[in-house]
Amino acid sequence: MKLVPLIRRTEVPTTTRLFEEFFNDFPFFGSALEERHHWTPSVDIMEKDGNLVLRAELPGLTEKEIELKIEGNILTLKGERKMESEDEKGTYHRVESCYGSFTRSFRLPETVDSEKINAEYKNGILKVTIPQKPEVKPREIPVSVH
Repeated sequence: MKLVPLIRRTEVPTTTRLFEEFFNDFPFFGSALEERHHWTPSVDIMEKDGNLVLRAELPGLTEKEIELKIEGNILTLKGERKMESEDEKGTYHRVESCYGSFTRSFRLPETVDSEKINAEYKNGILKVTIPQKPEVKPREIPVSVH
């Protein structure tokens, strides 16, 4: 018994698409030789122990290639991820890694203490701890019974 593939009416394959998919998967053609110049690192922001914590994934960078500054209540992260040394003569058949300069800016709430911001970089992860001012941290108020 021969199985016939199901083709939905909205998914009619075209000859052009079939050839594009074939050559994009072939190791010497398609997007294999394209170099990506735009890169935006992933960033997570969370609140922990009364602090805001920004975690940015910056693989392949050194701490000297990372610029972190604050102006007013805007925190800006800048850097550039460069392709490995071009001294090594070789022919790339596929380049999927992203390279280039990036800038990410984040508006911080007025409740942060910008004088006490701390940044650590380890294993390609930048962790920025942004403390909040003590007066805005929640506090418990004891209730007495009379």
